[in-house]
Amino acid sequence: MKELIDQLMKEVGISEKQSLEAVRIIKEFAKRKFPVFGGAIDKLFDKYAPKQEEDFLD
Repeated sequence: MKELIDQLMKEVGISEKQSLEAVRIIKEFAKRKFPVFGGAIDKLFDKYAPKQEEDFLD
């Protein structure tokens, strides 16, 4: 997840906080579009979420 956040910061030019919010939005979008995979999406994002930001992505 850190790699994605860093890439967003570099390529889009947004802050870390904005990058984390973008990832949260993507997570929720994926869960809405593919509800059958909701649990798997949560596990994937939780597994790779930065430890200090765990609550942010929930």
